[in-house]
Amino acid sequence: MPPLLQFVLALALLLAAAHFFTHAAQRIGLALGMSPFVVGVFIIAIGTSLPELVASLLSVRDGASEIVPGNVLGANAANLLLILGTVSAMAPGGRILLGEQYLFIDLHFLLGATLAVATTMADGRIVPLEGAILLAAYVLYIVYLMAEGRTASAEAEQAEAAPLVTRRAAPLLRDTGILVASGAVIYVGGEQTVSSLQMVAGAAGISPAIASVTILSIGTTLPEFAVSIVAARAGQAALAVGNVLGSCVFNALAVAGAAGLASGSRGVEVTDKLRFFALPFVGASALLFYLLTQDKRISRWEGLLLLVLFALFMVKIGDLG
Repeated sequence: MPPLLQFVLALALLLAAAHFFTHAAQRIGLALGMSPFVVGVFIIAIGTSLPELVASLLSVRDGASEIVPGNVLGANAANLLLILGTVSAMAPGGRILLGEQYLFIDLHFLLGATLAVATTMADGRIVPLEGAILLAAYVLYIVYLMAEGRTASAEAEQAEAAPLVTRRAAPLLRDTGILVASGAVIYVGGEQTVSSLQMVAGAAGISPAIASVTILSIGTTLPEFAVSIVAARAGQAALAVGNVLGSCVFNALAVAGAAGLASGSRGVEVTDKLRFFALPFVGASALLFYLLTQDKRISRWEGLLLLVLFALFMVKIGDLG
């Protein structure tokens, strides 16, 4: 089987399993009495980033840690430019209004998380101590979000987007079975995705780091893309923005942090091509998005600008391969 086809099939398996895992976890959380806001913060935002987390941890285990920073930086570039650009460009009325307090918590932590992960990558390696610090910062983000972001309107918005769930035993047992089975499939799909990505990179004559920034990162952000498009079409574009920003913070702090902590004495390798181009570009993209949202709205034209920047990023990173 050609390496690219093997990668596509493995990634499709990983994404499908993550979809079932996230939705089963979401239903279980609601059935157990968790509020829609908590489910949205913990389960949906984290669940849609499971492919990035699994691929990163398995790449560290397989001695291909350079895939991790490529996946984190590429995924955040896709989130900020491709997904949010698309959502903004197709938003009803030609703009997204950002009125929720928790969105601005995410915006501030987006800059902080970007600065934190950039600091750990600056010397070309993420060591376990730095990984632990990044994970601690993510815990701080969750605690702060729960303390400051749970407004009545935020709860209502998340409740409107959540499925209707009862506490009947049969669905709960069924969803638990789906959770366990899909978790096993996520592991298998993640293994195959990482191994096939390395084969694709070898066949194309590019480094695994560049392949992870382009091919892998776009593929693993498909869950966020799908969730955001559905939310935007349903008139919940602001909710989509919040989910994507939460995913960016998760990637920068939790994914990079977990990989760094699991890397042992080797650390996570950050290649020069990522340090000197992808890292500054993603940092500048986060700052640009922050500045664009200071008037609490994102226009369609600003969304189109983000899409143009993403296209330029893909062209340039491809040339560096």
